[in-house]
Amino acid sequence: RNSSAASDVYKRQRENFDAAIVGAGPSGSSLAIRLAQAGLKVILAEKGEFPREKLCGEFVSPECLDLLCDLGVFPKVGSEIRETVFYSVSGRSVEIESKWFGATAGNALGLSRALLDSLLLDQCLNVGVDVRTKTTAAAMINEGGGLSGIRLKGFDGSEAEVTARIYIDATGRQRVLARKFATTTASPQAAKRVAFKTHLRGAAIEDGTCEIYSYPGGYGGCNAVENDLSNLCFIVSADQVKRNGSVADDLVRNVVSANKRAGTVLEHSTVAKDWLAVPIERFGAASVVPCEGLLTVGDAAAFIDPFTGSGILMALESSAIAANAITRSFANGFEFSTVASTYLSQHQDRFKTRLRVCAALRSAAFSPIAASALMHLLKFSGGVRKRIAVATRH
Repeated sequence: RNSSAASDVYKRQRENFDAAIVGAGPSGSSLAIRLAQAGLKVILAEKGEFPREKLCGEFVSPECLDLLCDLGVFPKVGSEIRETVFYSVSGRSVEIESKWFGATAGNALGLSRALLDSLLLDQCLNVGVDVRTKTTAAAMINEGGGLSGIRLKGFDGSEAEVTARIYIDATGRQRVLARKFATTTASPQAAKRVAFKTHLRGAAIEDGTCEIYSYPGGYGGCNAVENDLSNLCFIVSADQVKRNGSVADDLVRNVVSANKRAGTVLEHSTVAKDWLAVPIERFGAASVVPCEGLLTVGDAAAFIDPFTGSGILMALESSAIAANAITRSFANGFEFSTVASTYLSQHQDRFKTRLRVCAALRSAAFSPIAASALMHLLKFSGGVRKRIAVATRH
């Protein structure tokens, strides 16, 4: 009798959806909004509790603002960014204008991820998405090498088995769902770089400017966000982290401030929020269709170099591509194979070239000598600067 009762409870906890998305960052939330607006039954699971801080450059490019408008999300605060200025170690600089990217909005926006993600999550609720925060994907249900279900577990101890026609991994570089289907048997390599982020008060950056600093072993950026705060986000080598005892303030003083401009900007600033740190294991593309039934979007599909300022843009773009493939298939008798081939083809068409351009620029980004030489060459041609900048996003 007890076994039967337990079985009945388990059955009541089984829930069916058209689409199940794990991860409520910009890619997951924007995809959930688009699918729900198209009439699909969508669940969105997120391990965090909103609002929450997230390691990010917090640079919302002009194209993002157009995409957010399409989603019904209108940020009413933030700091307008008219240009991005790259500084070599010695202080040499080169400017990239936000208006070059050709979006309706014209200029970029400095906006914290805590606020952006909350705005997107609120819109998910407005359009009928079943949102569950403080909930993890505790287990995958595999059938025939594909994903056929997810067991969700809430921090309150609640559990549910979710089945859907399609599943989406929007968990960023962690690839929580996709990594379960990885075919490689090689041992994971230790991350060679680590990213840090906090909010500052009193950073002496120019109004309307995002500043990018090159220094030995990495690069970082600073731009204003809302509430008179500035976001500082930087990447350093794992060796530098060890030499500085993993203390972020020491890394700022001993590594980031080796850049003359960064030293000036950060000299009298104070840390306003706790530091965040994450290892950076990879750049570039990963599998966008890891197995039958599963797609990846955002950083889970491809992680673009932060110096481009287009990470949030790729998250919103990849979700729009996925939404188009999914909704068209649902309208014509859903077939995962059709969705997968369409999404894979369109994802490659949209992002392959820009990822190659970023890979070519990456060596300069992590080498002060190469970065300084490139800035020297680009300083004399606004046209070349514009073409390279646009190539990182179109």
